[in-house]
Amino acid sequence: MYEPIPYQGPHFVAANGIKLCYDAFGNPANPPLLLISGLGMQLIGWDDEVCALLAQRGYWVIRYDNRDVGLSTKFDEAGLPNLLPALQGGQINAPYLLKDMAADAVGLMDALGIDSAHVLGASMGGMIAQTVAIHYPERVRTLTSIMSTTGAPDLPQPKPEVAMMLLAPAAKSLDEHIQKSLQWAHVLNGPGFPLDEARAREQAIATYERSYYPVGTGRQLAAIFASGSRREALRSLAVPTLVIHGKDDPLVPVEGGLDTAAAIPNAKLLLIEGLGHALPPETWPEVVTAVAEHAK
Repeated sequence: MYEPIPYQGPHFVAANGIKLCYDAFGNPANPPLLLISGLGMQLIGWDDEVCALLAQRGYWVIRYDNRDVGLSTKFDEAGLPNLLPALQGGQINAPYLLKDMAADAVGLMDALGIDSAHVLGASMGGMIAQTVAIHYPERVRTLTSIMSTTGAPDLPQPKPEVAMMLLAPAAKSLDEHIQKSLQWAHVLNGPGFPLDEARAREQAIATYERSYYPVGTGRQLAAIFASGSRREALRSLAVPTLVIHGKDDPLVPVEGGLDTAAAIPNAKLLLIEGLGHALPPETWPEVVTAVAEHAK
C-alpha cells in the first residue's frame, strides 16, 4: 500500500479547442510529471498507487483522459473509421492525428499554467509523448517512453493473435467486457508476471462504469496508423530520454523500444525480463525509481 498523498480532481479544462478531464496527486509546487495514456486507456488506467508513489518522490503527478476516451471530448460526428486499408499497407483517413493529441497535452499544460513538464507516456501515450517532444521540445524537461515505438513500418508488428483481438467486435455488455478484459490481461501481462484476476476484474468494471466508449478507441487507432513513422524526427531530439520496455511484449514488440532508444541521442534503455504490454504491481518499484531518478 501507499501513504495518503494530496489528491486533486477530477477537473475539466478547455485545451486545444476541446474539453479534457484530468486529476492530480501531490503538491502542485513540485515539478510537474504528466502521464499520457495508451490506446483506449482512461486516466484511471494509471493506478492510484503508481501516481502516489511518483508523488512521494517529489513530483506533481497529472493524469488525464485523451480525446475520445473517458470523460474528455468525444468525436461522435467522425463516426467509426475504416481500418482495413491501413492493415493492408494503404492510406487511411483519420479524423485527427497523434500531433493533435500532442497539442491536447500541451493545451492541458497551458491551462494549468505549466511552462514545461516531465512527460511520460505508455504505449500510444509514448507515441504522443514523443510527438510532444518533437514539436514542443521547450515544454519537455525529460521524456519517458514506455512500451512504445517509433512507428517505423519495418519494425515487427503485433503477434497475429493479438492483432485479431485488437480488431475484434466490441463488448455489448458489462459481463462481456469483463470477459474480454481478462482475456486481454492474460495475453498482455507477460510470462514473468502472474495475473491478479481479481484486480483485473475490478479494473474492468471501473473502466466500464466510468465511460465505456469503444468507438473512440477505433479513432485513436486510426490516428496511430495515419501518423506514420517518427524515427527520423526523433534523431534530432535533445530532450533527456528514458525508454522502458518489456522483453516479452506481444502488442508492441521489444524492437519498438530498442528502435526508440537507438533513434533518440543519448537515450537510456531499461528492458524488463518476462514483462509484456502492462505494468503489473511487481514492476512498480523498479519503474517508479527509474522514472523518478531520470526526471532528476
